[in-house]
Amino acid sequence: MFDPSIQKLITAFSRLPSVGPKTAERFVLYLLRTGKGEVGQLTAALSNLVNTVKSCGLCQNFSEHNPCHICSNPKRDKSTVCVVAQIPEASAIEKSGAYTGVYHILRGTIDAIEGTMPRHLKIQELINRVKASDSKVREIILALNPDIPGETTMLYIQKELSDSTVKISRLARGLPIGADLSYADEVTLTSAMKERKEI
Repeated sequence: MFDPSIQKLITAFSRLPSVGPKTAERFVLYLLRTGKGEVGQLTAALSNLVNTVKSCGLCQNFSEHNPCHICSNPKRDKSTVCVVAQIPEASAIEKSGAYTGVYHILRGTIDAIEGTMPRHLKIQELINRVKASDSKVREIILALNPDIPGETTMLYIQKELSDSTVKISRLARGLPIGADLSYADEVTLTSAMKERKEI
């Protein structure tokens, strides 16, 4: 139904997460209706993104600067590194205001079903960061999801760092505030029971 140039952009948009063919089609038709001005702004923004954003050499976050604003902040505790799978997870921890250290973003987790292996992730960069001769890292906090890929990744990192003197910890697991026990799954309840604290 569409000319090749329109169909090509629909296909490109449909590759984005949570964007199906119908949504991609609506995006493209919206851009065509709004005229060249809006398309030009989008093109310029994408071009600017490609030309100015890079990976932080320390934490692997995307940033216009290397190192990024968190890694270069002298007020951050460089001895503690919070390891997360993706950037939104680091953002969520930042919003909590409960953490003042730095991050390392793996860009995923080990997942044999998806074909994601350690070499596809930023794990070696983490190992190099911890084992560097000038490293100030004293603790690694593994803040990965408590699912099979997350657990597999945490075990792999623990194994790779087993010969180092760095303390390895993980986030406490259990029931969130306001949770209904009758709706909690078995894994969460087991974890909550094991992680119980004296009051």
